[in-house]
Amino acid sequence: MLIKLYTTAGCHLCEQAQELLHASSQSYKISIELIEIGDDDKLVEEFGVHIPVVEFPDKQRLYWPFDLTQLQQKIQEQTVSYT
Repeated sequence: MLIKLYTTAGCHLCEQAQELLHASSQSYKISIELIEIGDDDKLVEEFGVHIPVVEFPDKQRLYWPFDLTQLQQKIQEQTVSYT
């Protein structure tokens, strides 16, 4: 399952979200795609004040703040619906 993380350089919250995703990847079969919003004005407009944002295959999004439990619960829900 591919999970997208909308992020930007120098964002310490984005780094925390990435760490949570990597921790989750040990328990779940997920791939993480980092999407740099700074390279696209449209993405900056959409996500600029909301990053980090996790997007799942069904396009549902999880906005910061979230913790490991919340992230893994959402991944588990996606895993059930994804299979």
